[in-house]
Amino acid sequence: MKKVAIYGQAYTISAEKEIKILLSILEQNNIVVFFERDFYNLLVANNSLSKKYPTYTHFRDLSNTFDMMFSIGGDGTILRAVTYIRDLNIPILGINTGRLGFLATVQKDQIKEAVTLLLDKKFSIQERTLLQIKTTPQAKEFNELNFALNEITIARRNTTSMIGVKTYLNNEYLTNYWADGLIIATPTGSTGYSLSCNGPVILPNAKSFIITPIAPHNLNARPMVIPDETLIQLEVSAREKDFLISLDSRITTVSEGTKIKIQKASFTIKSILLENQSHLKTLRGKLLWGEDTRNHSL
Repeated sequence: MKKVAIYGQAYTISAEKEIKILLSILEQNNIVVFFERDFYNLLVANNSLSKKYPTYTHFRDLSNTFDMMFSIGGDGTILRAVTYIRDLNIPILGINTGRLGFLATVQKDQIKEAVTLLLDKKFSIQERTLLQIKTTPQAKEFNELNFALNEITIARRNTTSMIGVKTYLNNEYLTNYWADGLIIATPTGSTGYSLSCNGPVILPNAKSFIITPIAPHNLNARPMVIPDETLIQLEVSAREKDFLISLDSRITTVSEGTKIKIQKASFTIKSILLENQSHLKTLRGKLLWGEDTRNHSL
């Protein structure tokens, strides 16, 4: 490991101690560090850095010469970091200074151990599938950032009235969901918004997507798991004549009548899984599955 990128957001500057620990062990091993510029400027303004570092501002400033990226924050920070990585095949590891942390799996007190495992090559790479979207007419917000790691969500805007989301799978009509919205989630996103709407948890290597209605008025509408090779086509009807589309944390307004196509992206995100980690262990801990008192005697 010779060169790494670091990404964080405004609230992450409160993790000054963790950032210094990470920088110390990287520099001890002569690893070149690049910071995302806005995050770097925040750290400088907060007097959190003792020296100058090179920075990047755009995904074009990065390349596959970077061995990996550290994301410092929570899962939302990783979702933002992915917009810089895109299809560059730069593996990413999240240091959790946020809240729940399904994606950011390294805890604050595990930083030295995590970097040691990385240097000793005691890790594996998980391929994370993404969704990509195309709209007709094309929304300018999706010209470059037309992909999502967690989910693509269709939602009502400025109204308490439900919307209708007519849904086709591989050009065959499925149903018209009358609801507050519709979530199309990846395996990674199955523990996000979709889960809070009663969607199933599926493992990262599952070749599936999830369709999850948000507060459906069709009382028999249930989340549906579909193959990830499926082309999803959506048409929305809304009283307000426009509606919202969000890609992870990025959101835009589009007009009623806009046609939407969603399918698997042509690239994946490389998530680092350290030797002492597993996704099932993360699920047990984050979802408190191990808290059942009946398990204590096992």
